[in-house]
Amino acid sequence: MRTRVKICGITQRQDAEFAAEMAADAIGLVLYPTSPRAVSIAQAKQIVAGLPPLVSVVALFVDAGAAEVKKCLNALPIDVLQFHGDESPDYCEQFDKPYLKAIRMREGVELTALAEEYASASALLLDSYQAGVPGGTGEVFDWSMIEAIDKPIILAGGLNVDNVARAIQQVAPYAVDVSGGVEMNKGIKDQAKIRAFMQEVNNG
Repeated sequence: MRTRVKICGITQRQDAEFAAEMAADAIGLVLYPTSPRAVSIAQAKQIVAGLPPLVSVVALFVDAGAAEVKKCLNALPIDVLQFHGDESPDYCEQFDKPYLKAIRMREGVELTALAEEYASASALLLDSYQAGVPGGTGEVFDWSMIEAIDKPIILAGGLNVDNVARAIQQVAPYAVDVSGGVEMNKGIKDQAKIRAFMQEVNNG
């Protein structure tokens, strides 16, 4: 099965359009104000304005108030919600949208139990753990920690052109999620890196 690709931390319309041109399946908008890749609702509207159909828009939140998530849903054509904090299943389900639950991987994480707890999630997104940081660390975690679960896995955490094919071969995820690995600066994507990354995904 083809491995899907989400390019996250998009802050410019031209980067979103190039990701779509390179056949990325989804783009990620960070709606978490303290992130270096955060965008406002107004910026997000500009970013998604030129997207072709069948490219999913994923909106990332970290322990946001429900009113803030609903405000974004009302203002933007969001296809999937991504929750990167300590959100409960009940919280995630209240918006009646497909959602991804991010899990920061470290010793003691039991994926089987989490897959059952978040049974309503469309997928679990596995990212690297770093104390005090909800994601976007640019660090790779030990992929051998990943248990087989009855739910799609989206692999994140330090992926780049040098390791994504190996990651796909080892983990066989439903999708991979890249941000810093295709950037020239935080939030500013590098077209050559995106092109090379997509090629490596095809090689995986």
